[in-house]
Amino acid sequence: MKLTSILLIALFLGAFLARAQDTQTSAGISTSGFIDVYYSKNFAQPVSQINKLRNFDIQENQFTLSLAELVFQKKASPVGFRIDADFGTTNDVVQTGIGSATLPFLQQAYLTAVLPLGNGLTVDAGKFVTHMGYEVIESKDNWNYSRSFLFAYAIPYYHTGIRLTYPVTNNFTAAVHIVNGWNSVVDNNQWKSLGITLNYAPGNSTGLTLNVMDGVEESEPVIAGKKTVFDFIVIQQLTNALAFSLNADYGDERTLNGLALWKGAAVYGRYATSLKSAVTLRGEVYYDPYGYTTGAPFPKATFKEITLTYEQYVFKPLLVRGELREDFSNGAFFDRKTSVGTENNQLTFLIGVVTMF
Repeated sequence: MKLTSILLIALFLGAFLARAQDTQTSAGISTSGFIDVYYSKNFAQPVSQINKLRNFDIQENQFTLSLAELVFQKKASPVGFRIDADFGTTNDVVQTGIGSATLPFLQQAYLTAVLPLGNGLTVDAGKFVTHMGYEVIESKDNWNYSRSFLFAYAIPYYHTGIRLTYPVTNNFTAAVHIVNGWNSVVDNNQWKSLGITLNYAPGNSTGLTLNVMDGVEESEPVIAGKKTVFDFIVIQQLTNALAFSLNADYGDERTLNGLALWKGAAVYGRYATSLKSAVTLRGEVYYDPYGYTTGAPFPKATFKEITLTYEQYVFKPLLVRGELREDFSNGAFFDRKTSVGTENNQLTFLIGVVTMF
């Protein structure tokens, strides 16, 4: 490990331990974090010990440190900041793209200022997670442990640039993102990418979100056209215990070989069986006809999955999840023992444990 990496780890751990007795410092800096570990079993027993099509729960028949995260934040009044330091296999997947090696352990690092314009314009500048998608990188903040195809393949993980957020009314917020591109610290061309978020809450139990991402994402010598993604999210809380969500994506990019497109939808239902437990069912279909995002070797590739997750807070800061998931494809894609790319389905079971502090 490089000396700079060791020093960075020591810096964050030292800062956290120094504040362990008081998570709110006199300077208004709060600290928090979690450790996320999982074990996954693939019933097809692939010799590679890899769960295909997964982005974060990749390892099969392994105890895996998925993510350890430390968050340092000062709320803007009028100036603040946020730093998320991440370690683990999930962070290894997220930190892709040009320039990512310069900030290998920083999921987010940005300054925040609230400008006295109208209802207050919030400006963030630096590296931050994407506005796209219903799910997020941290498993504890999702209804399921494993991530959807949409989160893994249809959208980016993070951006570097500026983000402008403005509360137009009490129930409508708009944001504009001007960034270097998808999953990059340094842009690979002269064009910036534009993101838009529109959040509307017509009532206390309903939320509607439209996200857009548009920009040239290929490097200068091979630029073919822009990549555009539309992301739509609906959240409906029916009762105190029962909630539903819908996430739908459409994306395309003009390439040297023509127009590549991908699209899909995921539906979620969550029922809280008690204050400390819940059951979530997710169903999803993802269409990648040219294999542009998944690398599927067969035409008109269509993937489906159904996931059942049970969660239980054993103690207040300790979350345990058990998850059964089956993936399907319309062509041979998954592995069975030593046979590679011969199966049309994949069944896995996972136990995830997250402790928060």
